[in-house]
Amino acid sequence: MLKKWSELPGRMRKKEVSKYYKILRRRQGSICIKRVIDLFLASFLLIPLLPVMLIIAVMVKTDSRGPVFFRQERVTQYGKIYRIFKFRTMVQDADKKGPSVTSGKDSRITKIGGKLRALRLDELPQLFNVLTGDMSFVGTRPEVPEYVDRYTPEMYATLLLPAGITSRTSIAYKEEAEVIEDYKRKYPEKSTEDIYIEYVLPEKMVYNLKYLETFSICGDLKIMFDTALAVLK
Repeated sequence: MLKKWSELPGRMRKKEVSKYYKILRRRQGSICIKRVIDLFLASFLLIPLLPVMLIIAVMVKTDSRGPVFFRQERVTQYGKIYRIFKFRTMVQDADKKGPSVTSGKDSRITKIGGKLRALRLDELPQLFNVLTGDMSFVGTRPEVPEYVDRYTPEMYATLLLPAGITSRTSIAYKEEAEVIEDYKRKYPEKSTEDIYIEYVLPEKMVYNLKYLETFSICGDLKIMFDTALAVLK
């Protein structure tokens, strides 16, 4: 259930957020059902996917030096900081060797990592984040704290619901690295991080905010189905 308006963090209690809060308040039943679906699907999928995840773990470990999992602080519902689970797709300590976002020519991505990213298999461990309640199957992709600090007042509305594994935004920007690369050709003087914050993030937020306006269980199921199709393509 949504927290009371008075219980929200101060930076979320803004008039720009209240519009989306009122919409979601009227759909609290759907929010509860959404959580039940998350728990059921995550528990159901983990059993058959555990052998697959074990194979991927061995591939990651033998492909390059470093841990199997990538753990990084991200921001979810109400601004809570949590650590995301992903299979490592970049070289060890990649976050210390470059920006938090990647472009199409990022040399930090490993050979196996590139394949895992293309098939979205690096996201599988996030099933554990869904079980703990830090994430949902559908919702705004979680950002790192320093990017959230750059949000406009309206963007904070995306923190009314848990972060998601997939979304309509994820489908539209499934080739995000290439989008960033296109912007870098237009603005060679700007860094990858600046391009993401100034251009890509605002574009993605249009989809994220639209999701809040039209949130429904049927809509979530449609996004999951479309995500599967996008990956297969």
